[in-house]
Amino acid sequence: MNITHKQSLIAIAVLAIICLFLGAKLYVNNQAYERLTGEYGDLELSKEQVVFDLEKMRFAYDTLQTENSMMVAEISAQRDKINGLITKVKNGNWALAKAKKESETLRTIMKGYIATIDSINQLNIALTEENIAMRERVEEVQDRNAKLERRQENMEEIIAAGKVLQCSDVSAVGVRLLSSGRQRETSRADRADMIKVCFTLLENAIADSGDKNLFLNIMGPDSTILSAEAGVNFSASRTVDYSNDRLDACIFYTADESALLSSGIYTIEVLEETAVIGSTLIELR
Repeated sequence: MNITHKQSLIAIAVLAIICLFLGAKLYVNNQAYERLTGEYGDLELSKEQVVFDLEKMRFAYDTLQTENSMMVAEISAQRDKINGLITKVKNGNWALAKAKKESETLRTIMKGYIATIDSINQLNIALTEENIAMRERVEEVQDRNAKLERRQENMEEIIAAGKVLQCSDVSAVGVRLLSSGRQRETSRADRADMIKVCFTLLENAIADSGDKNLFLNIMGPDSTILSAEAGVNFSASRTVDYSNDRLDACIFYTADESALLSSGIYTIEVLEETAVIGSTLIELR
């Protein structure tokens, strides 16, 4: 079959139109593919950004520190929400717009926690400083009171010591009793029936006036105390009426008939109750 020149031109024209149509279709499809590819890429980038933001927020929640048990429970619950949201976004089970909105809500809640924790911490710091200051004031008052108590005790000790009588001019002599009842001084041990100790109580304005119990302790040459009688630990005693003025007084020790005085040096102490207020020595030959 012979094809005319006109038919050939028509066939070429049709083929050209078909090629143009196919080319246009391919171009349109390529543009659509590139657009979809770009949108998918943008979607992936947006998804990764949301996950990244959520993970940063989770880290921020992990850094929140508080001793408030209620806030600890709430922070833990919000952290669990973030973990669940990250999982949903990664699996594509959550709309990104909704995920972003939820992320902003969680971020707002976190800011509230941060502000609350900061306020609590500032309050705790203030309370701690106040407690330290209060403790220092209490310690200062206790120290001052302790010093006052020690001063009071010292004053009481000084006053008590000041109230103790003092005596001067302490002297001692051996005494022999004559048959007439008279007394004669002697320095011989074998003739002495008594030891006479005389002294002067000094003036003391702060001492208590009234009866004062005075005692003698006489230690013999053998370093034993001469006892007034069995069962007592002093040699002699006397009560005087003291009126805060100088007072001359004497106390006599009477030797036991069964234990005569021996030769040697005797150490004599004068006591008011248990306080030694004077002393002297005497030697009997």
